[in-house]
Amino acid sequence: MSVKKYYELKLSHFKPLIWNDKFTLNVSDIYTRLELVATSAKHIKICGKYNRSESARGKQRKELKSFDDLFNPDVTGLSTVPSCILIEGEAGGGKTTFLSKLALDAISQKTELGKQHNIVLFIRLREVTAGETIEEMVWDQCVDDTAEGIDVHSIKAILQRNESRVLFLLDGYDELRPEARAPKQAIPELLDGVMHPKSTIVITSRPSAGVQQYTRPDCHINILGFSPEYMVKYVRKYFMKNSELAEDFIRQYFIVKPEHSHLAIDDLIFLKNQDILSNLIQTPVFLMYVCVLWEENKEMVSTGTMTGLYDNLLTCLVTKHCRREGVDMPTEGLPTEVAESLLQLGKLALEALLRNETLIDLTEVKREKVDWELLFKLDVVSLEVSSSKLYPRKQLNFSHKTMQEFLAGRYVAHALVNQDIVELLQLTSIAKALELGNLLQFTCGCDSRATQAVMEELSNLSKKEFSNLRPDDFQTSHLPVKPDMEKSVQTYSRFMLLCLNILSGRREPDILQAVSRALPVIIMDLDRLCKKHSTLRYYLENTQSSQFPEGMVLELSYVSSSKALQYLEETFTSPIPGLRLDLRLCHHCNVTFDSPDETARLVSVLKNVPGLRVLQLVDTALTLSSLQPLVQGFSHMSLLEELDLSWNPDLGNAGMEVLKVGLSSVPHLAVLRLGEVEMTAVGMSSLVPYIRHLVALIELDISYNEIGDTGVESVTTVLPIFTAMQVLVLKRIGISPTGMRTLVPVLCQLTRLIKLDISDNAIGDPGLECLAAILPHLTAMKVLVLRETGIGDRGIISLIKALPHLVQLQVLDVGFNNTGDSGIVSLVQTLCQPSKLDIVQNPPGDKSLTTAPHCNTTLQELYIGYNSGVTGAGLGRVAQLISALPALTRLDMSGYEDLFGNSTPVHLSDTAAMALAEALPRLPALDLLVLENISMEPAGFQAVVQAAEEHPTLGSLRFSRRRFPDGADTTARCLELSIF
Repeated sequence: MSVKKYYELKLSHFKPLIWNDKFTLNVSDIYTRLELVATSAKHIKICGKYNRSESARGKQRKELKSFDDLFNPDVTGLSTVPSCILIEGEAGGGKTTFLSKLALDAISQKTELGKQHNIVLFIRLREVTAGETIEEMVWDQCVDDTAEGIDVHSIKAILQRNESRVLFLLDGYDELRPEARAPKQAIPELLDGVMHPKSTIVITSRPSAGVQQYTRPDCHINILGFSPEYMVKYVRKYFMKNSELAEDFIRQYFIVKPEHSHLAIDDLIFLKNQDILSNLIQTPVFLMYVCVLWEENKEMVSTGTMTGLYDNLLTCLVTKHCRREGVDMPTEGLPTEVAESLLQLGKLALEALLRNETLIDLTEVKREKVDWELLFKLDVVSLEVSSSKLYPRKQLNFSHKTMQEFLAGRYVAHALVNQDIVELLQLTSIAKALELGNLLQFTCGCDSRATQAVMEELSNLSKKEFSNLRPDDFQTSHLPVKPDMEKSVQTYSRFMLLCLNILSGRREPDILQAVSRALPVIIMDLDRLCKKHSTLRYYLENTQSSQFPEGMVLELSYVSSSKALQYLEETFTSPIPGLRLDLRLCHHCNVTFDSPDETARLVSVLKNVPGLRVLQLVDTALTLSSLQPLVQGFSHMSLLEELDLSWNPDLGNAGMEVLKVGLSSVPHLAVLRLGEVEMTAVGMSSLVPYIRHLVALIELDISYNEIGDTGVESVTTVLPIFTAMQVLVLKRIGISPTGMRTLVPVLCQLTRLIKLDISDNAIGDPGLECLAAILPHLTAMKVLVLRETGIGDRGIISLIKALPHLVQLQVLDVGFNNTGDSGIVSLVQTLCQPSKLDIVQNPPGDKSLTTAPHCNTTLQELYIGYNSGVTGAGLGRVAQLISALPALTRLDMSGYEDLFGNSTPVHLSDTAAMALAEALPRLPALDLLVLENISMEPAGFQAVVQAAEEHPTLGSLRFSRRRFPDGADTTARCLELSIF
């Protein structure tokens, strides 16, 4: 009860503006929208094909109606109640306020969290110091001074006695001091489950602050900001005494439908524009600032940049102060005393930022002789008396972290006259630049000279860290992607947006050149394009062709076809020679091209990009009539290298008749994907003569088309022409053993082939024997997919004989077949031997080796699951062998079960399970382990789960829900229970 009263007093109401006593808010006034982010490794149902790039990119997002949705398995896809929930949001997004509301609702038992927990502990991580225990934090921050009989020792006993009923609400991981987030400190150990493992944790952070270093959250939520409905309520509350101003504001930025409309309440109000201001005001603190400016002078609102908005806000705050104090406000600039104090504060703000702190100790301010009382009156900082009973102190707190970054940016722009930016900001890496992203943008917004210095250094860092990136690194790869490359791509995407944001605020020739040097590739989805449209257009219209990046990638976006076309038309308004563009569109983002008018508009846009490199229109509802304008437009795409029209089943054979005519206009085509276009042997035979001239072809995908052996025969007439062929995807096209006998002699000539996928074709053992006979000639092979091809031990034995020749093999998939224990065990034994390449590079007896010569160091993904003849004994033997494949990132050892679930489940004995548990630490790169359709005893299962949970990289252990041992623990964060 004491904690409840304390929270209600401290958290329920607040006054965001010191000088405006009339504007007081309840936390319920600024409730923001939530979005569940589900990664494919955790929440997306298992599919037949695993690919690291797909996993990294395959994120699904779902807006939550309330926080209680997290306790609905139909929403989260989790089999158990989440015990660790990460809430991320940008600066000013309302994370602290949301957590305050969560605390108040929970302690009042209004929510599921509250009903399941009777101890609710709200801890501001910025107040945590190194060496502080959890009990000390609770006593420090959650207990009122007037509470009697409660001390650190009693708190420890209470937490231990009620562990499963304790809810930790941890606010601001990004503000936790570096020394307090080090290993063995209390917060990392709490996150890691070392302390209070049965408790529930909700933690907020700005993105990429490193929470995942210590925990793998069960749920990942983004703060989306205000819904338009709440934004309008907020504006009306702010202008409660002047409804005319409120309605002017609302008319300017919102469209409000009549309440009697047939639309749902959430659709009655929405934002008008997609400019910088409309994006900013979705965040509570920015909306408040805009209201302040609107009240002072409407003209001060439309600045076009965040720096301009803050400049005007600062001017507004100083003007209000001068008015209250009866002091004249200069016509230009700020009063000298105010300007000097703000620069001094900016210096302290910068030093605090570099320490990752948002508060400044008042003793430090006084030591620097800063007029803090003046700053307090301006409302750029407030005086905060720490609630800490252990370390009581007075501090200056900024109205928001972005205000701290803005003031620090003003100081940096001033200091760069005499100081080096690297020394001033400790700007030694891209990671540091991203950490200081807002500060850099504010710095650049203040001064052209400062912008030039910032961009020159960012360009230098880009050359060091991104020199190996190419446009192809930003698309799904046929080969396993190394984690460091995956991370580099993600980091680059954030860096690119930082550079474009800087350019957006200062569009000058010198800055444009510096941005061009810093960005070897530009990659953007159409949703971001709409927000960066004017900046991108400036970039394209003013960059010399010789300075264009190696490639520009415009990809998936959650916009309609009409919006996508509108953005493209507004961006590429005139010819842009020299630009290498990849355009990747698909139905996943509501983009469809089922109308000839739409494809004609697209072609009209692409005429202005003669350097179009990639055109993907996957699953976009293309029809015969809408394909015709597109094919006619090929004459303007002579440099096209990749064309993907997959998953457009309305095309059929007639579509191939239309397509073939245009292929002569794209002689440089290197990638042609026509999967699932309802093509038969007739369409294939018709198309073949027209692809004959595509001598540069390196990838051909005709999967999911019923072309049969006849169609395969027609393909074989041209395959020898493509001497550079690297990828051949023939999945589910109706190949029989007869077709394999026709295909194999031709495959033998494709010596550069790195990927062959003939899965889902009934080739059986005879077909695999044909293929295995020529595999020794395909020594460049890295990915071999033989999934669901009806092969048994006989075929596998033939494959085993060929495997020693595939010295570069990285991925092997023989899942969903009829192989038995003998075949699978022999296969794994062979794979575990070092390849000939390893032996040449690491000769036995070489004492300098860092990798044991008895291991295979090339194989990264192995899929042997769902084979009908494999038993638990066979999988047990595999478990004993598998540690000789240390490069594995993905392993599927699932058991077989018939379609009706009548077969006896594959049972893994405790001995076999223990062997697998012992092998996992010897697979240091493993990130996915699939063990579906397998039963285990509780002891063996727990050993495997514990080894998986302790594994540093293993993100997902997939197991069948109905095979779950009775009484086993389901709380492991890596555990994903499927419906199978």
